[in-house]
Amino acid sequence: MSENEEYKDIVIVGAGLSGIGAACHLKRECPNKNFIILEARASIGGTWDLFKYPGIRSDSDMFTLGYKFKPWRSGKAIADGPSILKYIKETAEENKIVESIRFNKTLVEANWDSLNKTWKLKLKDTLSKTYAYIKCNFLYMCSGYYNYEKPYCPDFLGAKNFKGTIIHPQLWKESTNYTNKFVTVIGSGATAVTLVPELAKKARKVVMLQRSPTYLIARPSEDWFANLMRVVFSSRLAYAITRFRNILFQEYIYKKSRRHPTKLKNKLLREVRKEVGDSINVDQHLTPKYNPWDQRLCLIPDGNLYDVLKNKKAEIVTDEIIEFNEFGIRLKSGRQLDSDIIITATGLNLQTMGGATIKIDSEEVDLSKCWTYKGIMISDIPNMVSTFGYINASWTLRADLISEWVCKLINFMDQERSKSVTPIASDTVNWPEPKDWIDDFSSGYMKRAMKNFPKQSISQPWIN
Repeated sequence: MSENEEYKDIVIVGAGLSGIGAACHLKRECPNKNFIILEARASIGGTWDLFKYPGIRSDSDMFTLGYKFKPWRSGKAIADGPSILKYIKETAEENKIVESIRFNKTLVEANWDSLNKTWKLKLKDTLSKTYAYIKCNFLYMCSGYYNYEKPYCPDFLGAKNFKGTIIHPQLWKESTNYTNKFVTVIGSGATAVTLVPELAKKARKVVMLQRSPTYLIARPSEDWFANLMRVVFSSRLAYAITRFRNILFQEYIYKKSRRHPTKLKNKLLREVRKEVGDSINVDQHLTPKYNPWDQRLCLIPDGNLYDVLKNKKAEIVTDEIIEFNEFGIRLKSGRQLDSDIIITATGLNLQTMGGATIKIDSEEVDLSKCWTYKGIMISDIPNMVSTFGYINASWTLRADLISEWVCKLINFMDQERSKSVTPIASDTVNWPEPKDWIDDFSSGYMKRAMKNFPKQSISQPWIN
């Protein structure tokens, strides 16, 4: 590598919701810093550009999923994927971020040079398959938390024998024709409950096959309070007021789930029974065995899932899969689910750092043996921040807070004339038994991946 290699003060990895937000914060709060964004795909938007499955939408209200600095002006609080993608693109264009994005560039390796206080980044061009290098002082990871190319799907016995189509929502092809087809959706999480009502509009019959139920909460897709605030106040003030109200509500629900789980469980189930009446066996199909917020609550806009269940366009089956066969799926109960299309809404494969290898002076770092610092930095790794949003509230709330924190840190480093900052996990500390990066969330996709993530302690600053 030559001495005249390109150098940037900051490199952001990922041009999705987090990366575009981070760039906007840097432009405003660290105007003297130059930066670029590396994006592995050919367009911005991250998740909201990648996922194309029918009905793709937010699982949070847009007043908290949206950026603090850009009001959400649509009448719909629970927005569809294309509307969210448009919002991200508008943000990038309004803040002149697009010209700073290097598309089709995957970060393969980041190597910290302690002598020169720089990161050497190895990039792969996803089109030409060639490699290039760039140096920077600060590395800002906004690459999300899951593998974009390889979703999680169990190795179902006999899957190769099925004569129909098997597809994972993450890899959905817009050419997929499900009109008048028998469709089985495996799963009961946010993706499954989003897919089923949308598929039911065209499919002959949709079955949501679940091993166990999930907590569902129906809410109007339009927020009456937000729309009222828009009449009374400017759009910016109305957005701020609604955002604050919704943050308080999310916090209230989560705290109640921790302090009074049984009360909240009973309340949620009462709402479900009120929605579905006697049309569905609530105890069997809609009553989880765990407490609320041990896994995510699934949002049902305008009760659309309940509608298709009540009119028999869709059905919930709670059972276990024995095997796939030529015609569909054979269940433990003995029932056969004949299907034309099987959709495996079975979750994500989580990964750290967008799959990139992290090195310090050419020595690879095992992140699973590191400690998280405030859920933002990682022990003994200099000048690197990683964005991981809330799992018990809207992702962007935390992403915005992290961006503000990073900008303050960078400005403080400049004031102190410091070229590097490192959270030091001292060997002299009497460390307790480490806890998982996320230790109070029982979803399978989280539990499967925790062995690869940094650990956390029991007190600040070494907690997530």
